[in-house]
Amino acid sequence: MLIAASVFAALAALVHVYIFVLESLRWTAPSTRKTFGTSEADALATKDLAFNQGFYNLFLGVVAVAGIIALAAGAKSVGAALILAGAGSMVLAGLVLLISSPSKARAALVQLAFPAIAVVLTILGLAL
Repeated sequence: MLIAASVFAALAALVHVYIFVLESLRWTAPSTRKTFGTSEADALATKDLAFNQGFYNLFLGVVAVAGIIALAAGAKSVGAALILAGAGSMVLAGLVLLISSPSKARAALVQLAFPAIAVVLTILGLAL
């Protein structure tokens, strides 16, 4: 069960690294503006905020990957705790987006689906 949790935590981390790239490195690019539905003026005005937010997403992915590495090294409790912290934070951030901006439900579900599965599988893996 913890192997499956690790797979979904890795997928969640990849999604969040991609979000980091969009927000911190490509925020003003036309394709990124289209993805987020922002104008060039809005993207320029929010560039610093997006840069910072992108790093939050990167760090959540790093925490999840650290958990995967710890699990693979045999540190079950540490690995599970890190996966739950990283993936759990991803789920909560996705829920905040879903609740605060229902029109962005698709983006919220992309952000929270893999980590939610990782959280459930981690809890089941610890319980069994």
